Amino acid sequence: MTHRVRPFLLLTLAALAVAAGLRAAEPARWWSPGEGGRLPAYATYPNEYGEVGVLNSSGPIETKGHPFFEPIGTNGRACVSCHQPANAMSLSVAAIQERWRATKGTDPIFAAIDGMNCPGLPAGDPASHSLLLERGLFRVFLPWPPVTHDGTAVDPEFSIEVVRDPTGCNTSPRYGLTSATPEISVYRRPRPVANTKYFTHHGFGVTSFVGKGPLATVRDAETGLPTSMNMMADARVSTLKTQAMSAAQSHLQIAGALDEARLRKIVEFEGQVYSAQVRHRAAGDLMEPGGPPGFGVRNLAAASTGVLGNNTTQWVFPVGDVWKKLATPAGATDAPRNRMRESIARGHDVFMFRTFWIRDVQHLNTVGLGNPTKRTCSTCHGMHMTGMDVANGWMDLGATNLPWAREEPLNPWNQRKPQMPLFKITCKASAAPHAFLGRTIYTQDPGRALVTGKCVDVGSIVMQQFRGLAARAPYFANGSAESIRDLVDFYDRRFNIGYTTQERDDLINFLSAL
Repeated sequence: MTHRVRPFLLLTLAALAVAAGLRAAEPARWWSPGEGGRLPAYATYPNEYGEVGVLNSSGPIETKGHPFFEPIGTNGRACVSCHQPANAMSLSVAAIQERWRATKGTDPIFAAIDGMNCPGLPAGDPASHSLLLERGLFRVFLPWPPVTHDGTAVDPEFSIEVVRDPTGCNTSPRYGLTSATPEISVYRRPRPVANTKYFTHHGFGVTSFVGKGPLATVRDAETGLPTSMNMMADARVSTLKTQAMSAAQSHLQIAGALDEARLRKIVEFEGQVYSAQVRHRAAGDLMEPGGPPGFGVRNLAAASTGVLGNNTTQWVFPVGDVWKKLATPAGATDAPRNRMRESIARGHDVFMFRTFWIRDVQHLNTVGLGNPTKRTCSTCHGMHMTGMDVANGWMDLGATNLPWAREEPLNPWNQRKPQMPLFKITCKASAAPHAFLGRTIYTQDPGRALVTGKCVDVGSIVMQQFRGLAARAPYFANGSAESIRDLVDFYDRRFNIGYTTQERDDLINFLSAL
């Protein structure tokens, strides 16, 4: 069963900004595979909150012939197709929708392999691409049962049933669980290929064992060093090289293997590119001299990796006091700017200090912190300058598992149909159950469990970085938060935080400046 793309979701970026009460932004530069041109050492791109900056720390790049920008596969895509500079080296739904209009659905990002809800659907029909057009999701198809890196089959601790299949892929006789090569299709957002030094380092937090469970850390096959495992939503690959190899084979449909020379150039580029918001629509320049040292792309590129942000020696996002209680003479033209800067500074304090009870989170409340535990946003999002987790591992916050995952309300006033697949997980009696959901779990995406086969990992996802949020909505691995406000509201509901209106607005303003 498929569903039509609702016309109101195919708004332009300008219309979305107007609807949110923001200044409209012009459509930003789109890099097409193989077009050539020079990617400068530093460039800015507009978004609804201001401008995002992209910095190449090793200088400008001639994209002609560069494997990151060339269509090295068989479907016309390049790495840049899904990792656009204007979208902080990821993709936004607004950019995807604009590309659909501009190319009438023929751009390579809409390739059938994963740009469709399921291959074989009618080409050129928005309904065939509704998850990509409406939530920015690409199909990720994984073998079932899982296999290890060396191809060894994993004996899963649970069975999996398809309860709901709006895309038709999981019950497809060709692509589904009963096919000759059984697969499970889940739908996820592309992650930013920027600021990679923060999740490829070998410093603090990267140990021989995963920080959230008694599991050996995956090691880099070339160096023998443990990896952060914080790169992909399910941590199925953990180095830039293995990620590039995997993406070339699946998303780009390359014929044969990606050779070492091109792999090296892709990895080198990904190691030198940084992205962060550099101008805020109301707060102004985020990189001006004397400003907060945690803002802007140049500060991000210069900072140290493997550092735990805290409130004594090193903040997660250093803001300091420079934007607190700014003196503004009566009638001064910069009064609105100063008020926004004060709001952003307050939002930082909400992020760092506003405590609430975190409860029923697998791999957080199960590692000795207690359930519930009174903490802040920065407890989990603690890596200096990015807001990722310093410790390698994954958590089940409820973004994909019921009862917390976003589902369409079932009532006479709602005409929308469910978009996401729904699976029933039944854990074996011999397996340790999910600590808070037991042995029967309903989920839109089993997450890490599709790699490990473990019941305790059902719905667990590796958290993302926060930089460039304003340029790459929607959020969460399944695109369930359409805006930064939706992102904040999810946590407010999930943990019954009870943000005041000012706390919510300040936190949104802070996140939009990252």
